[in-house]
Amino acid sequence: MLLYVHIPFCDSKCHYCSFNSFTHHHDLKRRYMSALIEQLRYELQRFAVQKQQIETLFVGGGTPSTVKIQLYEPMFALLEPYLAKDCEITFEANPNSATPSWLQGIKTLGATRISFGVQSFDAEKLRFLGRAHSPDQAIAAIQHAAEAGIEHINCDIIYNVRGDSEKLLANDLAIAQSLPIDHISAYALTIEEGTPFARGQVTSHKEFGPFVAEHIHMPWYEVSNFGHYRSRHNMGYWQLKDYIGIGAGAVGFMHNRRFYPSRDLHRYIADPLACDIEELAHQDLRTEKIFLGLRSVVGVDAKLVDSQKAALLCDEGKLLYRDGRYYNLDFFLADEIALYLL
Repeated sequence: MLLYVHIPFCDSKCHYCSFNSFTHHHDLKRRYMSALIEQLRYELQRFAVQKQQIETLFVGGGTPSTVKIQLYEPMFALLEPYLAKDCEITFEANPNSATPSWLQGIKTLGATRISFGVQSFDAEKLRFLGRAHSPDQAIAAIQHAAEAGIEHINCDIIYNVRGDSEKLLANDLAIAQSLPIDHISAYALTIEEGTPFARGQVTSHKEFGPFVAEHIHMPWYEVSNFGHYRSRHNMGYWQLKDYIGIGAGAVGFMHNRRFYPSRDLHRYIADPLACDIEELAHQDLRTEKIFLGLRSVVGVDAKLVDSQKAALLCDEGKLLYRDGRYYNLDFFLADEIALYLL
């Protein structure tokens, strides 16, 4: 069982961000965290969670580092009996708000992993993206996390931004890999409706994905993720394990149903138990298993795909068959291969 907790508060809104996050309403943080606990109690019962059954906990956002440690403590006290002894506990953070004392605080709560929204170590690119930190702050935050004793550290990098070059990206990756991290999430910039970037041409005319993949000296285990340590929470999503989603804009999944709490901050605080439920048909689940498996090292159960089509892709060197599963040999072709196999 996986658990995701959504923190929707941010100090600033990045120009590319479409996540459910707010740069205002910071006065609602205490009430929001109380609402989280009310929903969490309910979901623990709905999912029939047993003691030590939660394998991974991911606190994402938004920006979890904008919330004081004291406001997390009641939630962790409630969760303590349900967390596995080796539970992977991840917090997302921004370099400008992840102070040394906050980092030490999440370590005390049990954090084993932190994911920093760095995006770049180039000052001009950070300004263009609307990031609120400097390159020096990013470097210092990663170093402080390591000094706090957080075992696993991820660094997010964005590429295919207008102005990107091989030199700039090589420098970003070189700096990241010189720091005490064991994971890089490298995302191609996508333009989402309703964001400032949706109003203009901000992506690069050149596709830098293969260049980035070639220059990350870590095992590649999902189209956007590289690591000497594989995030168990991420792997759980790609394996389509059940997961609880807590918070405004979170999503939960159990068997063949998805649960959607309200995205509206005020409505969520007023009634954190209200949610929309989506029933997934067998074909929907099959489609998701194929898409998720092919974009990661999880692979796809051979019984889910057309054996003749899969055999043809194996002959062409695009798929590998092993022990009843097909594995993708080029993650950048994941969607195309999935659509062919469907």
